[in-house]
Amino acid sequence: MHARAAAAATTTALLGAVVVITAPTAHADPGTDRTRIVAHRGASAQAPENTLAAVDRAARLGFSWVENDVQRTKDGKLVVIHDDSLARTTDVEQVFPGRSPWKVKDFTAAEIARLDAGSWFDARYKGARVPTLKQYMNRVSRNHQKLVLEIKNPALYPGIERETLKLLGNEGWLGPAHVRGRLVVQSFDANSIRTVHRLRPDVKTGFLGTPSVAQLPAYARFADQINSSHTTISRGYVATIHALEGPHGKPLEILTWTVDTAADTRRVARFGVDGVITNKPDVVRKALRTG
Repeated sequence: MHARAAAAATTTALLGAVVVITAPTAHADPGTDRTRIVAHRGASAQAPENTLAAVDRAARLGFSWVENDVQRTKDGKLVVIHDDSLARTTDVEQVFPGRSPWKVKDFTAAEIARLDAGSWFDARYKGARVPTLKQYMNRVSRNHQKLVLEIKNPALYPGIERETLKLLGNEGWLGPAHVRGRLVVQSFDANSIRTVHRLRPDVKTGFLGTPSVAQLPAYARFADQINSSHTTISRGYVATIHALEGPHGKPLEILTWTVDTAADTRRVARFGVDGVITNKPDVVRKALRTG
């Protein structure tokens, strides 16, 4: 799941073992203050996605913002994983060979805690686990990071919006300081984001997609951000987003994804996006620094 320099004239726009033990604090990078860099599923080009190791790697590289995905287990626990199936990023096919298609919703949290979520990426990460959302939030807090949280496949998990907000509140993430500048909740599902906005109007929200220009005013009633694929946007589209006010009376923002090359970084920076979501935050930072 952010070049304000170009945009200023328009408007500014689980569980279980941890592979990396130390988790240094992420510090803001003064060279990229104008463009928010969000480490997609953590620093996922250098560590297995959505694991605590990936969050720690982003912190070690100096990135304050991370993005992650949340889904729900059979017994109602919230876990951090991208796919609705466990097959791609864990050894579930070996551990539970008879339970195809290995959907997250068909496994308990304890069963998912048994899975290796690191070896598929690199042998160094053998034993990394699928974290619970609570574990993930604790690590993000410990690293002094900020979070873009994607509610994944909400149609599979009725009520996940309320449950996610409850957990965020229990972990101290719905206080004024976090809501003001450390948290965004996003989804590809407009109804899910409407629900989040209705339940907690103070929380900053993002819609993942590229609505038509004609649709943007309707989205601006419940979303603070329109977070679009970098392949679908233009300078004019970004300017149109910035010309609208979101539900909190501020100009709409746009975070664009998934930007992993220097050329794409420079292109979207010229468009004036507020931020980029990237698997390679170090590549994006270097491109922004060098122009």
